[in-house]
Amino acid sequence: MLGHPLEETEERSLPEFVEDLRERMDRVHRFAREKLKMQSDKMKQHLDTTSTETAFEPGDAVWLYAPKRMKGRSPKLQRNWEGPYTIIKKINDLVYRIQLSPRCKPKVVHLERLARYTGHDPPGWFVVEEPPPRTEEPENSVIRD
Repeated sequence: MLGHPLEETEERSLPEFVEDLRERMDRVHRFAREKLKMQSDKMKQHLDTTSTETAFEPGDAVWLYAPKRMKGRSPKLQRNWEGPYTIIKKINDLVYRIQLSPRCKPKVVHLERLARYTGHDPPGWFVVEEPPPRTEEPENSVIRD
């Protein structure tokens, strides 16, 4: 790709040398960009095939992955999941605000640290506010008797 070094016997003027060097550097730069793009696409495809798309709504019960290393205990026997927490707000597609109980401080966590709660009695303290029903009639409606 880079080519062989030019022989010492070939003489060129400074502008020719600079132009040739610029062309070779552009060619190498394009080659590197193409390889980076191919690798990036490959990594994205692998991530897309291995990740699971999970979405939570306000009011859903979830477990929070929060491993704590306690001295004297095997990490294998420690609790890594806390909860059940309740989803308070979906900040964006990947970040959620969760709360353990009404008196606890809310936490902002990434989606990858959450798992759906499948227990028998999820926390029921959080009430999802639904928009009030619409009572107005559309402007173009026709009233018939």
